[in-house]
Formats: sequence, C-alpha cells, structure tokens
Amino acid sequence: MRRFWITAAATFGLDQLTKLAVVHGLDLINRHEIDVLPPFVNFRMAWNYGINFGLLAHGSDLARWGLIAVALAISAWVVWWMRREGGNWKAQLSGGLLIGGALGNVVDRVLYGAVADFLNMSCCGIENPYAFNVADIAIFAGAAGLVVFAKGEAKDAATDGKPKRKAR
Repeated sequence: MRRFWITAAATFGLDQLTKLAVVHGLDLINRHEIDVLPPFVNFRMAWNYGINFGLLAHGSDLARWGLIAVALAISAWVVWWMRREGGNWKAQLSGGLLIGGALGNVVDRVLYGAVADFLNMSCCGIENPYAFNVADIAIFAGAAGLVVFAKGEAKDAATDGKPKRKAR
C-alpha cells in the first residue's frame, strides 16, 4: 500500500501546486485567459460547480457539500477496496491517482465553493470550450487504470493473503 499512498500524496500535491502557481501565481483568477502555446495549450479560468464538464452544477451549498460527500465516500471505498485487494503495482498507482485527484478537487470545493479548472487544449481547428485540471486527469487515468489493472479476486485471511482458488 506504500506505492498507493505515495502516488495519492504526489498527485494531490501536484494538483494543489499547479492550482496555486497558475490560478494565484499567474493571477489567472483575475486575468481569466493566458495563451501558453496557442491554440494547443492555454490557461482559461473556469469554476466548476458540478462534476465533469460542469454537469449537475446547481451552484447551491447542498450540491457543493453533496459532491464533497460523494467524493469522500468513493475515496473511502477505493481505499477499503485497495486494502482488501492489495492489487498489483499498476492497480496501486491507479488507485493513488484516483484518490489524490479526488481529494485535490475536494479541497477546492471546501476552499472556493467550486473546483478551479484552468487547462484548455484545442487542436486541428476545433476549439475546446472546456477547462480541466491535474486532478481531473488523475481521476480519469486512475479510474481507467483500476478498470484495466485491478483483479476481481479478493484476498482471504485463511489462505494467508493468497487469492482463493476457484473450484473445478
């Protein structure tokens, strides 16, 4: 589980550091837009009051605290699941990415009332209207990684942590 926790802490730290550097350090909160490598990479300030792409954004305190509760519940479940499963190193990295990203966005909701999104990428004549952050990338990559890399067999205390054998 050490790899899981290190990945979660590093992801959380990177997310919060990039938000501090870009949103506050570069004053994106007041400037609203900074072209970095147009049109491919730009900083565009966006406050996300909902889930991905602003879905379920009601702007109410009930929605805000509800999303915080859901993120914490899912995080607790992933921690419980990873402790139970153990998992290979890829699953542990994936779980750490998911937890670190989720907690990074929880901190934003507590501090700001919304998630600070600032990364905007466009290409090939298609202008992307959405912004995201490091936590969003980590959540997506972590969830996808858990689907691909996590095994479905639980450890059993009676078999000294080895997966149960299926009956033939």
